[in-house]
Amino acid sequence: MNSYDRQQNILKLIHQNGKVTVKELSRYFGTSEVTIRTDLAEMESKGFLSRVHGGAVSNHKTYYNMDMEERINVNQEAKKRIAETVSSMLADNSTVMFGAGTTSLYVFRMIPLNLHLNVVTNYIPLAVEAGANPNLNVVLVGGQVNYKYQFTYGDDTMRELRRYHADTLILSVHGVSSFAGLTTYFNYEAGVCRVMMEQAEKNIIVADSSKIGRIAFAKLADIGDVDHIVTNNDPEKETEIDSVRSLAKDLILI
Repeated sequence: MNSYDRQQNILKLIHQNGKVTVKELSRYFGTSEVTIRTDLAEMESKGFLSRVHGGAVSNHKTYYNMDMEERINVNQEAKKRIAETVSSMLADNSTVMFGAGTTSLYVFRMIPLNLHLNVVTNYIPLAVEAGANPNLNVVLVGGQVNYKYQFTYGDDTMRELRRYHADTLILSVHGVSSFAGLTTYFNYEAGVCRVMMEQAEKNIIVADSSKIGRIAFAKLADIGDVDHIVTNNDPEKETEIDSVRSLAKDLILI
């Protein structure tokens, strides 16, 4: 197994267990502890984990453990700057599909009130806000409801989404990684996101820099599968941002 594959598996083990040890990883991969320590050092330098005595742990509180209000308040200024940039990319009299996520909601809130749009979404808070604007034709797709995070999902959701064609998709993700691509914590949301990508002419990924280098549970797509990735500059993530840029069709850094 090469170092790339080994490191991807290490990240999966950390996600599953919260912590890994050098000895356990050495036995698991059948390689030396020196090699494992080298892997962990490289992964720490890219922001994927934090090393501790004898092993490594995840280096962030996952979005999965935050409620919606916490998510809205995380990195507000970065999300607002991303939202300003993305909202300016939307054309009047077009159809915009929004995935669930607080950064998507920030983008919606930055759209000029006089813009005429068809809005298609599975994100309940966004649909409620959009419905108050008479210039917007709003479609909230049905399906099973995630009450805590306020989105719909499942076969019915995907079936309804396939009825609509969008000019632009605005999609929040939980992880943007040169190793693992675009990922989400909710495996049952992944299929919904992929259908949205299929139904849109242009896909725009919105992710503040805390998502750069992060790997969540379920993969949505490769970095090069989407048209634009919009994030904020973060000197601490410079190496990983450069790695993502090398794979992306268009990385917009604000």
